[in-house]
Amino acid sequence: MTNDVDGHLVLGLGGTVDYELRWDAGTLEDIAAEHAVHRGELTGSAPIIDERSLLVAVLAFVSQGVGAERFVASSEIVERFASRFAHDVTLGGTGVRAGLVLDRLGIPSVQHLVSIDDNVRRLLPPSITILCSATRDTLDPHLIVQYPAGTRIRLLDGEIQAPASNRLIFANDPPNREMALAAELPAALATASAFLISGFNTMQDPQLLEERLVALTRALRALPDGALVYYEDAGFYTRAFSEIVRSHLGARIDVHGMNEDELQEHLGRSVDLLDADDVRSALDDARRIVGARVLLVHTRYWAIAIGHDAERHRSAVESAVRVAATRYRLGDALTASAVEATSRMPRHPGGAAVVAAIESSPETVGVPAHVLDVPHPTTIGLGDSFVGGFLAGTTRTDRR
Repeated sequence: MTNDVDGHLVLGLGGTVDYELRWDAGTLEDIAAEHAVHRGELTGSAPIIDERSLLVAVLAFVSQGVGAERFVASSEIVERFASRFAHDVTLGGTGVRAGLVLDRLGIPSVQHLVSIDDNVRRLLPPSITILCSATRDTLDPHLIVQYPAGTRIRLLDGEIQAPASNRLIFANDPPNREMALAAELPAALATASAFLISGFNTMQDPQLLEERLVALTRALRALPDGALVYYEDAGFYTRAFSEIVRSHLGARIDVHGMNEDELQEHLGRSVDLLDADDVRSALDDARRIVGARVLLVHTRYWAIAIGHDAERHRSAVESAVRVAATRYRLGDALTASAVEATSRMPRHPGGAAVVAAIESSPETVGVPAHVLDVPHPTTIGLGDSFVGGFLAGTTRTDRR
């Protein structure tokens, strides 16, 4: 199941069909009342086995203002919860969303998928060449919850309020857990200038993970000399799998990207993102943990790359920050001209101060985030758009 491969950017490894909820605090309050949910029981770490436990997790993360990705016992739970809300059917996965950004900037790509159905065929643009390992159509939707800063939800014993806007992902996706690689992947990589790796975070079988990593390592040998390998971190359902992935791929990864939530997961502690000393310590510690040639952390205030090759990626990091900011303010209306307009918007002063302090150290490149005050921000896909913007900044393809 493949088209002729002629692109220079190969994106993988798995895509998703997403059910993006339209935020409705009133509906959440109604469901919470049905299930008699109290503030004291809110947790994001308990197994999600039914609608009630899913709701408890959503409310817990909203009350903390954090993003997360969690496993759900069945797709039926996702379907039932989504049916309570108005929602949009979209495509997700880091590779897919990065590819959609590249398409809007006029850059073609090759997308490796592990599942496909009519939603994927309908929503992927012609500029994206499909490379798919699936042998039949399947649908296992991911539930996407975007919530705004300041939103309030009343419960039986009080209310919660979101200190920041963020996004949540809940899913049970067998094809992405299996992560079968297409036989044509090595041929696609043979002409690639860059390869994006993401998606292993949803796997749950350690033996199968080892097999896939061995196969991917073999496929990577087809890459031309000088091709960039970008690995985007994620919220691993099984945390120990993150280390297994790095043990196989670390030596070949040129840039290891992650967001602020993933940074803090790796460190096992919170980080004051506006304290330059704390940020520097966190970046140094995280780089030692993941063993990255270049570690690239992107947050709401700044994006910072650290490593001996960091300087060569400065323009790509700038491109990534602009594109992610444009996604935040305009959502799917992102265009090349809109990205250019974003570049003229003010930078976050606190982020700029951190960047100025951090860049006084060697092997460090930083770009402050933009200050954006929009009534309906898009929080889903910001990291994916950041990756797409980074890859756009590494290619010479005409984006106009």
